[in-house]
Amino acid sequence: MSQLPRPDARTVAVLAALGALAPLAMLVIWRRQDLLGVVLALLCVLLTMVAGVAVSAARQGDAPEPVDRAPAVGPPELMPYGIDADTLDALDSRDALRAVRDRRRGTNGLSGGR
Repeated sequence: MSQLPRPDARTVAVLAALGALAPLAMLVIWRRQDLLGVVLALLCVLLTMVAGVAVSAARQGDAPEPVDRAPAVGPPELMPYGIDADTLDALDSRDALRAVRDRRRGTNGLSGGR
């Protein structure tokens, strides 16, 4: 069985935008306020969302690939390895963060006068 070729993101965006205009025009012309009107409105929203996602995919496909960069590494005293985000949220001051870091290193806060 042969596979069908996938349409381009720009093609999908154009078709979805044109498809969204049809139910919108019907809603404006008919001014229906029953189940059919709701279905047309939902169809219009759905096709508009598909068009938006397709436009985003087309833009992402046009963007050049980012160059791999090394992660930014700061001084070791500013990078508390082994401390999770909940612990960092619970810590209010630098002294508390320093105490946790010293405890992890095993110095028990006996560092000489920082």
